[in-house]
Amino acid sequence: MKKIKYIFLGLATMTAVVNAQEKKEIKANQNYNDYAYAPAINSYEKLVKDGYSKEDIFKNLGNANYLNANYEEATKWYEQLFQLENTSIDSEFMYRYAQSLKSLEKYEESDRWMQKFKASKSGDQRAIKFGNNLDYLDNIESNSNRYDVKNLAINSKESDFAPSITDKMLVFSTARDSGITSRKVHEWNNKAFLNLYKATPNEQGEYINASKLSKKLNKKTHESSTAFTKDGSTVYFTRNNSENGKFSRDEEGVSRLKIYKATLEEGEWTNIQELPFNGDNYSVAHPTLNKEETKLYFASDMPGTLGESDIFVVDINSDGSYGTPVNLGENINTESRETFPFITSENKLYFSSDGHPGLGGLDVFVTNLENTERPTIENVGRPINSEEDDFSFIFNEETKIGFFASNRDGGQGDDDIYEFKENKALDLDCHNKIAGVIKDKESGALLDNSEVTVYNSANEIVAKGLTDSNGAFALEGNCDKGDYKLVATKDEYNQEDKVFATVNAKDVTDIELSLEKTRIAAPIGTDLAKYLNITPIYFDFDKSFIRKDAKVSMEKVLTYLKEFPEVHIEVRSHTDSRANDWYNEGLSVRRAKETRAYLISQGVSEERISYKGFGETELTNECSNDVPCPKEKHQANRRSEFIVIK
Repeated sequence: MKKIKYIFLGLATMTAVVNAQEKKEIKANQNYNDYAYAPAINSYEKLVKDGYSKEDIFKNLGNANYLNANYEEATKWYEQLFQLENTSIDSEFMYRYAQSLKSLEKYEESDRWMQKFKASKSGDQRAIKFGNNLDYLDNIESNSNRYDVKNLAINSKESDFAPSITDKMLVFSTARDSGITSRKVHEWNNKAFLNLYKATPNEQGEYINASKLSKKLNKKTHESSTAFTKDGSTVYFTRNNSENGKFSRDEEGVSRLKIYKATLEEGEWTNIQELPFNGDNYSVAHPTLNKEETKLYFASDMPGTLGESDIFVVDINSDGSYGTPVNLGENINTESRETFPFITSENKLYFSSDGHPGLGGLDVFVTNLENTERPTIENVGRPINSEEDDFSFIFNEETKIGFFASNRDGGQGDDDIYEFKENKALDLDCHNKIAGVIKDKESGALLDNSEVTVYNSANEIVAKGLTDSNGAFALEGNCDKGDYKLVATKDEYNQEDKVFATVNAKDVTDIELSLEKTRIAAPIGTDLAKYLNITPIYFDFDKSFIRKDAKVSMEKVLTYLKEFPEVHIEVRSHTDSRANDWYNEGLSVRRAKETRAYLISQGVSEERISYKGFGETELTNECSNDVPCPKEKHQANRRSEFIVIK
């Protein structure tokens, strides 16, 4: 009785533990679904430490860390996810794992996972852009070392980012604690709420001291990402959806981001109003104005967004009203994050993305919006970009001075603001398209995932990519006049190349290459008749001569043996079940000898061919002794095989 009591007590204790773990998981899931990633991570990690292993926990831990730019931690949890047995890996986890690996500078491993991602989701813009830019690291390197970069003294131990300039004053967003009110913690990442600060340079041009911007702009919400008109009288800025300075949440309990507008009157910001295309169920953020102040660019996940966030543009009408927001399209936007746009005076769009090929995390990219025919996207290279998040880039094309933010190692806090000077501009206007298709020479089938490389006359790689699911490729060349060579390779195919010329940077879009399959020697034990997909070598009833119809198949066997002179075979011949066993064994030996003799007569060395008769011992069907069968079934048993033995 006492023993039974202990057993029930043990079961009760175990049930209590399970229930406690389930409650912790339910609470962690609730935090995760509410975007409260910091407490969710803490709860999930405690469950794992207690030995609780589950697919959804590893998925959510990976995602929560990835979305908080904790890429090293994200890598660890994605790896544990992939090591689970019987796990169905969604392609998005492959992509995020590949991106996280870049933050650890594991580019080869990252590219291998991008290949898996491309195979599983070939129509994804990120897969297409990766496939068209296999040499992306070389391209980034060629775009690098054009800037001098320095960390600003006004950075704090918290997050500082989203710089903008108005009348020489640097305005930025920061999570630093003012010390005046109690610390306000945002559940997304356990950081203080963001406020707008300002800093004015001293005589040496250094930003030393920072102070809060107007109380009218800073409320008990997040404020960030300002864009000022040239006269400084109007500012567009990002703030959480709020009412009377307090959070307003959607039906999911999330306070979305909105763009607000304020005007400066008698030294004070007033007339604060949200823009009409904001929404309570999606975010609109990070405004920037074009030179004429007739267009407002911003990031959003509003309906019509291709990915997690896209870049949009909206017209600012002369009467102060706004047009309909327009998505900038799949050349710029991907299924991941495109955010923090900035327009220069020369209409160049800088933005951050983790969807275009980069070094890891968010990278800064640039495109010339004047080139409407075929705009190119360029990674601005190091030292602006790093293995971590690099974003909120702004630039004055006259002074060649700009600012950006990064959470890279070596900063003063979480995100730091850096000042830079551009020493050499990128040429964004000079590109030519090199396009075509790769086919199978024999069948004409279009070959996907063929590697295509373009070399110049100095044998230097100009471009490198993969064909898509339709066997097509589209690479960006350069503007140099001259001869180029395109080389196509694919597993199990012979390499082929084609020389072409470019004149006046014109596109070359009609290249076609046909690849021939590489013949590989069949492994030992293979029946060449099946391997070569030929009609079997059949014999007439009670005969051993080689029939005319068999000679067609024998020619293919001969061609194979001449192509692979190191291959040795054994001819194995068979009979049907009619006649007695002793007679059939002798008949099968005669058939094997005849088959061997024919091959030798056609030039195959006799030491490469042995033979053996099996009589009726290896029938291909049920037609054994005393079983009535039609002639066609008996015919199937009267055959010769060609078995690779060396």
